Amino acid sequence: MAFPLPDSSYNRRKLNPVDIELQQATHNPSYVEQLVSILVPLYNEEEFIGPLINRVLSAPLPEGLDREIIIVDDGSSDGSREVAAKLAELHPQTIQLIRHPRNRGKGAAIRTALEHARGEYAIIQDADLEYDPRDYPKMLGPLVERKADAVFGSRFMAVGERRVLYYWHSIANGFLTTLCNIVSDLNLTDVETCYKAFRTSLVKSIPLRSNRFGIELELTIKLAKRQVRVYETPVSYHGRTYEEGKKIGLKDAFDAVRVILRYAFTSDIYTDSGPETLHALSNAKKFNNWMADTIRPYVGPRVFEIGAGIGNLTHALIPRRSLYIATDIDEEHLARLATRFQHRQNLQIRHCDLTNPDHFTRLEEEMDSVICLNVVEHVEHDVEALRNIRSGLRTGGRAIILVPHGQRIYGSLDRALGHYRRYSNAELKQKMETAGFKVEKIIEFNRVSMPGWYISGRILKSTALSPRTMAIFDKFVWLWRRIDKFLPWAPTSIIAIGIKE
Repeated sequence: MAFPLPDSSYNRRKLNPVDIELQQATHNPSYVEQLVSILVPLYNEEEFIGPLINRVLSAPLPEGLDREIIIVDDGSSDGSREVAAKLAELHPQTIQLIRHPRNRGKGAAIRTALEHARGEYAIIQDADLEYDPRDYPKMLGPLVERKADAVFGSRFMAVGERRVLYYWHSIANGFLTTLCNIVSDLNLTDVETCYKAFRTSLVKSIPLRSNRFGIELELTIKLAKRQVRVYETPVSYHGRTYEEGKKIGLKDAFDAVRVILRYAFTSDIYTDSGPETLHALSNAKKFNNWMADTIRPYVGPRVFEIGAGIGNLTHALIPRRSLYIATDIDEEHLARLATRFQHRQNLQIRHCDLTNPDHFTRLEEEMDSVICLNVVEHVEHDVEALRNIRSGLRTGGRAIILVPHGQRIYGSLDRALGHYRRYSNAELKQKMETAGFKVEKIIEFNRVSMPGWYISGRILKSTALSPRTMAIFDKFVWLWRRIDKFLPWAPTSIIAIGIKE
């Protein structure tokens, strides 16, 4: 199996050309800034949905935030739908009502609400009165302050009031929280809380499968596997008895254990295959170090990395640099970079589109090195992209360009990753020179994986790299590094070292 370092960001929609520094927020222009989407799954809550929505409408929000309310009626058999419809008629600019023709479960209702969410942030609000909307500022505060990617409202932290109810419920909740914490390696106090707030784009990028209450545990585990910043805050809780309409029971506790075990070892944490491959590669540390060691002799003290993805190469090269600017066009990659490297004082994180010359001229030719690994092949007009790279370099600076080698092995993996082409040595050298570089050297890299890439992409028609196969490959990098140059076939990748004279 091949392990180039693909970056699917350049095969996805482009973001606005806005620089994003480490301390600032990433954002997606398809969402409305300063808007929070309140997601309300509704099933047979005729008595409570009216008072609840009125509380949501009047609840305080952090300064500058506005709200939209998305109610998903999940096949209610009482008058809940009619009450919700009247509320939507009274507040057409704020409330959107969506109907499931039959009951599918809380998880399904949340997925539907997420599909329609426009807010930069979202919060799940059950349709009963157990959770108090007056806690919104506490739930949304860490998100607005850019400290967190997700916030859980805990019923069991020291501050806040809660109604005292069932002992065995608390025992079951503690057991499930402990089990989920073991699986996710988090230290949450209340994993089954129904108050969860998050960046909308983050959760939209996670495939959620659970239809019932298991959505709470699935979301927790997958957030942990995405290595995002999860915060907890105390919230008030006014629980109901079964006589008052409480729906979760013993069957759901057993189902929760099944959900935890199901997702304990999942790699199903991205909706797209490209980011999934990047995430798997983040654990291929030996391979990343091999690549970093190969280009390190040509890397100067001031580095501009294009298409950093989630920082697989950044992690290996950032030590001892006076300035390291890691860039990408994908908002979730930028957010992940901010999480992984939040304590690095020499790092800046920016949005940068390789095809936009404005993103390079503002560098004022101050960078010693531009690193661009597995990005140029994603760009249709690659010579113009190389010219953009050259404009950001100081005189004598180096561009380090890695691209896939060998058009004859172009296959389904390349198409899935958004590659326009694979290169020959001569083609890459000619295009570098056309862009104004003097090509100092072309390095052939990673011959060992070329047969695997050919089999996967041309014969098996694979569209993603297997995390398990990557892990096995990574264990033997010590061997691959020693034998790679002696293998009698062409490499998987080539690296051009270009100098700006």
